[in-house]
Amino acid sequence: MTNFKDLELDPDVLKAVEEAGYETPTPIQEQAIPFALQGRDVLGIAQTGTGKTASFTLPMITMLAKGRARARMPRSLVLAPTRELAAQVAENFETYAKYKKLNMALLIGGVSFKDQERVIDRGADVLIATPGRLLDHFERGKLMLTGIEIMVVDEADRMLDMGFIPDIERIFKLTPFTRQTLFFSATMAPEITRITQEFLHNPQRVEVARQATASETIEQRVCMHRASKREQATKDKREILRRLITAEGDSLTNGIVFCNRKRDVDIVAKSLSKHGFDAAAIHGDLDQSLRTKTLQGFRDGDLRLLVASDVAARGLDIPDVSHVYNFDVPIHSEDYVHRIGRTGRAGRSGKAITICMSADEKYWAKIEELLGTEVPRLDNPLKGEVEAAPKRDTKQPSKAKKQDAKPEQAQEKPARPPRNRAPKNEQRSSDRQTDRRGYRQEPRNTIVGMGDHVPDFLTRDFRKSGQPSDEAASAES
Repeated sequence: MTNFKDLELDPDVLKAVEEAGYETPTPIQEQAIPFALQGRDVLGIAQTGTGKTASFTLPMITMLAKGRARARMPRSLVLAPTRELAAQVAENFETYAKYKKLNMALLIGGVSFKDQERVIDRGADVLIATPGRLLDHFERGKLMLTGIEIMVVDEADRMLDMGFIPDIERIFKLTPFTRQTLFFSATMAPEITRITQEFLHNPQRVEVARQATASETIEQRVCMHRASKREQATKDKREILRRLITAEGDSLTNGIVFCNRKRDVDIVAKSLSKHGFDAAAIHGDLDQSLRTKTLQGFRDGDLRLLVASDVAARGLDIPDVSHVYNFDVPIHSEDYVHRIGRTGRAGRSGKAITICMSADEKYWAKIEELLGTEVPRLDNPLKGEVEAAPKRDTKQPSKAKKQDAKPEQAQEKPARPPRNRAPKNEQRSSDRQTDRRGYRQEPRNTIVGMGDHVPDFLTRDFRKSGQPSDEAASAES
């Protein structure tokens, strides 16, 4: 099979494909399109950059050409893990369906609900959405999925990584049992296999490459580095990245720098810009309009370096990316394949360079195990410039030496002056005397007691009349 005409596609679709400049289908397109046109469920497994998007958009347009969409009841559904990938699928539909009167709705975050609701109300033949935004519209009562004829799940393994599997299962249960399902993924994790067994009906498995393999057109290199100090590691990585970019010279027409964390994306982008490189950041926390503007500038060649998180590892369909730099080694081995798959697309050559620190060596070992080969090493641009850290005298004196040193240290210490403390039983000053409850008492100069003072009532005679007094009684006796 040498061209698209042998795939029995609609003439208008073939015309659009020819105008887009494509003549020969890729292996995944050659095998998946005929089964999709027969109405069978398809399980497609292929590495990134092999043309999976066209392998389901072309047959969908051909099959949807007959029929008419109803308000709030889309006829087909395409689920994508990220906004960028959903936008890329939408662009493919616009390119290949320009001679067909098909309505398309794109439901992604960062866009007004009202604008999306107006498109749904007009009726959508093709609904392209991320799982979260799709369920938001469904729960608002603005969308019904009972009219779905064809359902596509793109980049299913990425859905798994982003935690969308429960949402995918819920969406499957909201669609008709008689739907046709096209399921595409670069890898087949056990969870993905379980979903395909539960929701796909006797699918035709199409696998054009070994799972999680990198394209042969990509030249891979790794730069190993061990920092002299832990706090110096990140600074060394940024310096190595700048030197690796400079070393490529004019062969680097444009490149993508991948980081594991969003905060590192901003830091690396600012660092490159500070040192005179044309770089900008893109990650999930940025506003959608800014993300779209940055991506468009990168596609148009106005931006040379794009610093991105893994949100951009899937869905960036830019055929002529010359270089990919992994500033961080990805924790999941499969993500490495998807990252470097942004270069070397459509048969072009590309180069992928990874910076591996000592803390990342365990992750890099798993990546090489997945690839089944050892990636060639690059010379460290900082080799010979890293000064050895000063050695600390960590030797501790033995116990015997410590004991010998104690008498000498005791003699050297000056004697403390004696503290002028008052006896504990010394009477407090009269002006600071307090009682047991803490109340201040008035000063007392004399002791109050019986003394010479005798109350008057004690001197009175209380005997009854007729009783002799003590003196008379003593006289009588």
